[in-house]
Amino acid sequence: MAVLLIIGLASAITLPSFERGIRKRQARQSVLGLAATARDLRRRAIDEGTLKLLTLSPREDSYLASGGEIVRLPEAIKITGVAGGEPIGDRLTQFVFFPNGSILGGAIELSDRDGPSYLIRLDPMVGRVVVTRQ
Repeated sequence: MAVLLIIGLASAITLPSFERGIRKRQARQSVLGLAATARDLRRRAIDEGTLKLLTLSPREDSYLASGGEIVRLPEAIKITGVAGGEPIGDRLTQFVFFPNGSILGGAIELSDRDGPSYLIRLDPMVGRVVVTRQ
């Protein structure tokens, strides 16, 4: 009986931190996935010689890449800020990737409700995509 009590207490203590760890990993994977999408759009714009677009919907916490499908972020992850880019209406922001390798620059901030926030910076001149943890 005592062993079962100890196992129950240990589970009650470790389960919340285990769930928090899963959410943090999902947040990191979501941020890295969005950054990889941006890098891929830049590469495709250069290779194909055509404009490529990344459209963000902060209200719905989703994004759409040229030629792709809408990607919805996990429930705990939110797009908390978008700077730069090109506004489309009052709800969307679009980043343009040019065939010469440059980007319509800006920054995208994503946050986990319990964890850190991340910033994806799109450098307009050199086309670099940089992820930082805040």
